[in-house]
Formats: sequence, C-alpha cells, structure tokens
Amino acid sequence: MPLFHLKHCCVPLCSASAKFNGILSFHAFPTHSDLRRQWLVNIRRDHFTITSHTRVCCRHFASDQLIEPTTLDGQRRLIKGAVPTLFEWNGYKVEPPRRSVWERTERRPELVPPDDQEEHSLTRDHDYCSVPEPSALDISASAAEDLSKDVETQRKEIQELRVQFLPTLSLALTPTSPDNLSLLDTE
Repeated sequence: MPLFHLKHCCVPLCSASAKFNGILSFHAFPTHSDLRRQWLVNIRRDHFTITSHTRVCCRHFASDQLIEPTTLDGQRRLIKGAVPTLFEWNGYKVEPPRRSVWERTERRPELVPPDDQEEHSLTRDHDYCSVPEPSALDISASAAEDLSKDVETQRKEIQELRVQFLPTLSLALTPTSPDNLSLLDTE
C-alpha cells in the first residue's frame, strides 16, 4: 500500500489534482449519513465506495460555503452542512487557468535590420538545395579551366616524348617477340 496518497477530485468530469495545483483544497466526505448521501447524489455517484482518501475539490462548493484560512499555513475548510453544488453538468464552468508569468510578460520585438529580414524569416535546416554564390562558381570554373590547361600541356609533352624515343626504341626491339610488341602499343 502506498505511503502517500495524491489528492484528486472524485467528481466525474473534474480533473483537479494536488499534483499540479497547490491552490485547490480537497475535502473529505462528511461522516453524517444524510449529508454524505446528499453529496453522493449531487456528484452523481450513486453506487460509489467512499474511502478515507476520497475527496471533492473546492471548485464544487460555492464561495460562501468555504472558510478561508486565517494563517499562512492554514487550510481552507467547509462550513457545517456544506454541499457541493457546482458541476459541469449544471452549467458551472471552471475559470480557465491563469496565464503563466512567461505568457503574461510583454517582450520587445526582436530588432532585425531591413537587409537581413529575409534571411531571418526563413529557418535553414540544411543547404542541400541551396544555390552557390556566384563568386564560388567563378572560382570553381577558373580552377577547372586551369586543370584542363595542365592536362593539355601534359598530353603534348607525352606526344613529344613518343616522337623522340619511338624510333630508337623500335630499332632496339625485335617486333617478332610478343613482349616487344606490347611495348610498342601507344594506347
């Protein structure tokens, strides 16, 4: 059996719990049988088993039935004969929860220079489809052009070396040997 029982409201359609709300008070069922029966009828729980942990939250009691604490550490109590009467099914609406401090705090808008507004308006996750800067394209094109010139220069040098050494090589080798024929293949 758990050592600590979290207080929550037993009224149908009420989700009040002490876990997230320290302002609410939770009240045990009365010991007087007629008053207890009236509570059960009002909360629409005819065949309900009441335990020592069964509670009804203060939201279901009119403000004139609640006694506010007189000390800081005191608890809210009910007047004698108090009966819960405020429920969702009889038109009672619980006030929406108060907005948090974060939601209530006004903030200055973030100042963005007009030139940078477009960049700040779009969030960039990745750049797989981004268009490169024109200067990057110029650098890449220039590098590719330089490499093409280097390749062409190397081809010319290879051709000159072939012309220079092929006649002397062909005389030294006999074309009848298959090994020598493979050395004469230029490409």
